[in-house]
Amino acid sequence: MQFTSFHALISSLIFLCYWLIIVATTLRIVFKRRPTTYVIAWMLVIYILPLVGVILYFALGEAHLGQQRVKRAQKMRPTITKFINKLSVFQDIFTDKVSQVSKPIFQLCKHQTGLDGIKGNHIELLSNTDAIFDRLIADINQATSNIEMVFYIWNKGGRADEVEEALIQASKRGVTCRLMLDSAGSRNFIRSNASKKMRDAGITVIEVLKVNLFRFMFRRLDLRQHRKVAIIDNYISYTGSMNIVDPRFFKQNKHVGEWVDVMVRMSGPVTTLMGAIYTSDWELETGDYLALPQITDFAEQPEEKKHIMQLIASGPGYTENMIHQVLLTAIYAAQEQIIFTTPYLVPSDDILHAVCTAAQRGVEVIIIVPKKNDSLMVKWASRAFFSELLEGGVKLYQFNDNLLHTKSVLIDKQLSLVGTVNLDMRSLWLNFEITTVIDDAEFARSLAILLQTYLNNSDIVNIEEWEKRPIWQHVVERLFYFFAPLL
Repeated sequence: MQFTSFHALISSLIFLCYWLIIVATTLRIVFKRRPTTYVIAWMLVIYILPLVGVILYFALGEAHLGQQRVKRAQKMRPTITKFINKLSVFQDIFTDKVSQVSKPIFQLCKHQTGLDGIKGNHIELLSNTDAIFDRLIADINQATSNIEMVFYIWNKGGRADEVEEALIQASKRGVTCRLMLDSAGSRNFIRSNASKKMRDAGITVIEVLKVNLFRFMFRRLDLRQHRKVAIIDNYISYTGSMNIVDPRFFKQNKHVGEWVDVMVRMSGPVTTLMGAIYTSDWELETGDYLALPQITDFAEQPEEKKHIMQLIASGPGYTENMIHQVLLTAIYAAQEQIIFTTPYLVPSDDILHAVCTAAQRGVEVIIIVPKKNDSLMVKWASRAFFSELLEGGVKLYQFNDNLLHTKSVLIDKQLSLVGTVNLDMRSLWLNFEITTVIDDAEFARSLAILLQTYLNNSDIVNIEEWEKRPIWQHVVERLFYFFAPLL
């Protein structure tokens, strides 16, 4: 009888502890004040998968950097503030004279970073894989002092091997080469002989945000370094959607065709700001101080209205929700037309409502997504948004043949946003990302021509035909919709 009572007591205590854990985790999610869909999705996971859901939440639900990185981020802030104050002294590279549609974004950037628009830059939109590799390799071959790179994916094969060889030769002639690669995205390359060969040549290769089960107790496991950046001699820089991969040798087993990307090549004062972002990432990851770029001389005299820019960096340790705020501001500022390209369409509720509202107030809103996608979950989750977008007056296009990986926004044929950000929750709230904000009609024309080629190779989604899809597709879409905030 005593044994039965003891067993009942232990069972009751276990049950009580279980519910206390569930309640405590639920309250933690609610008090984080995240979007409603995010809260509902995680609560479903926790209540459908008891204990397992709690473990998943603490591993994947919060964008915590880990104690070490938080301390490093706090330590860096005074240095970055001092750098920005020093940079702002050079008034001839800054301007607040921007176009009407761009003004709200640049005002937001000024409030968040303390810097006006940066003028006097020279920018080139590169949309052909070979052209991107040609320009990047040529710049590496001409480097005289330093090369810094950070990429989500580095994949061996084809022209990516030429970049590797160019870096090795640069290092041998005395150029300092530093390379940060995301642990998950570049896992195979980091452990390859090619990576060892680069290290042996004197190139510093850092594995960023290392992935293993032990580390989830100290930081979020799926936090990713998603930036794609190259900086040469502190003057030329690149960013955009392309990793160091030759699409002819990358994920061919996924049967989605070749990845279609763009990069922006920049020379001028904006690269100084890019260098500061890289320096912050380096210290955040390694704990080592890397000298900030010099602010003294620019190779060319700044021009009054040439390529006015800002860089928006996001991720833990940076201004929270900055890219999300910029996207919303751009959407609400649009008066005539918005064109998005994104490989992964899982927008926040705020962005979903903003684009539908824009369409309903007479703005032509076009979203181009790939017909084939390398992520099954994202493919079905994104389709759950199609009906609401179409009913809201948004024009949806599906890109044929290859996987459209370009991440861009074009507003009123004047304001361009090009970078690494997807229209999904991971890019908007979690990953380390970077976006260029470009206020320039000439650059916008180049981007508009490229986007038109995408549209020419795309099929429009007709709302009547879309609503006739089989009922099982509705069910699958709604199922994955609940997990959209987690993707």
